[in-house]
Amino acid sequence: MLLTLAAALAIVVQDRTPLRAAPSPRATELATLWQGEVLEVRDERAGYLKVYNYRRERGGYVKTEAVRAISLNASEAPALLAVLRFLRDSAGSEALGISYGAAYLKATPAGALTAEPLDAIAGMAERLADAASGSGVRHQDVAAHLEVVAQFGVQMRSFDRNGRMQVCYDGELYRRVLSLSHASSEDRARSVLALTRPDCIDPALGILQRVLLDEERHELLDRIEERSLSAMMRGRLHARRAAVWAAVAYESACRGQSPGAAAQRAIAELVAVVRVGAIRWAAVAPGPQAGALMLTTQPGKPGQTCLALAELQRPASPLISRCTYGIVWTASAQPVAHGRALVLAVQPLESWRELWVFHESVGGWTVDVLSPGTDDPDEGYVEFAGFAPGSQRLLIVREWKDRGRFRRRFEELRLEDLIPVRQASSPELLADFGRWQDPAWRRDTLALH
Repeated sequence: MLLTLAAALAIVVQDRTPLRAAPSPRATELATLWQGEVLEVRDERAGYLKVYNYRRERGGYVKTEAVRAISLNASEAPALLAVLRFLRDSAGSEALGISYGAAYLKATPAGALTAEPLDAIAGMAERLADAASGSGVRHQDVAAHLEVVAQFGVQMRSFDRNGRMQVCYDGELYRRVLSLSHASSEDRARSVLALTRPDCIDPALGILQRVLLDEERHELLDRIEERSLSAMMRGRLHARRAAVWAAVAYESACRGQSPGAAAQRAIAELVAVVRVGAIRWAAVAPGPQAGALMLTTQPGKPGQTCLALAELQRPASPLISRCTYGIVWTASAQPVAHGRALVLAVQPLESWRELWVFHESVGGWTVDVLSPGTDDPDEGYVEFAGFAPGSQRLLIVREWKDRGRFRRRFEELRLEDLIPVRQASSPELLADFGRWQDPAWRRDTLALH
């Protein structure tokens, strides 16, 4: 439960704020305050506020500019929510954001409460836990911030994993989101993914406890209605289901039971991840084309779409034209190499997406088709991941199903002839991926989730 806040309050907005014995910069420092701490304001004098900190059971003086006064009246709830929205994605400001979130929950009428503030507070708590574990954005004051959020009832669990401490948010507010009948499918899916994180399972659990936990995990995941989810969220959901069902299959084998049904479910969910990857551009609306190239489409023969690539300054003189019976995802069109090439996703089959590369060569413009990696279409996609201007290399990722096995490969291709130069199972193993991967690809791709 989040702490019940009183009136006449101020929130500390600066880390390492001194609480002094008198309203003077030379007065004795009684304590060091951190962003997000809540103070009761009792008086004001000479640029200082006389305050009392109930967490420390200590009073003193702080400089006025180090805090922000807040009101918990219902009329102030929109202003508190605006600050919460601003802070929710600000790394290093989790304690401050959670403090404003607690104030908003106190100020807003019960009937007006939505899933948004609960999801925001839970997300910041989860990010703070990741920072404490060393797997998120690190900052030196994370231990102090953990103590601050504890005053609002934000609880963390910790255990040893491979010689280091793993800190995890206990997920109470995510469970509250799931209890709200008006929570959206996206809100519910995000909550379930947080509650089923595999890295937040204590490795010291016994086999029977783990079986019960995995039963709870797959039941939570199976309750999510996925039809209205974004492509990214559907992919993450299927990937998590695949991992959970794989764990269930292993546990069944350990107990001498048949793992077949659970293993088949895991495989089916993994197939769904690749299918979602193939269709993900359907969820993106086409935007204005940027750069010196312009791609236009028009109907061809029945069922065909014909493409024409031209320079923006000379749209009536196409550089190259091609037609296809596949679905052309125009939202994926992206110029590269200073406008001397363009990549485009084209999907000829339900679960098969190719990458068309329009580029300039010695003999003029040409278009090459990159397939997911096999001549026998089954399941798969290939997508643009970035461009390295120094080496003139195109960065791509392929994911496909081949003879019942799933494969994923990250590649650097020479733009002039699309010959692979380097490839690896992980982008971290390729130098150009580390520096030149496209930010939008990293944000939206399913290959990294």
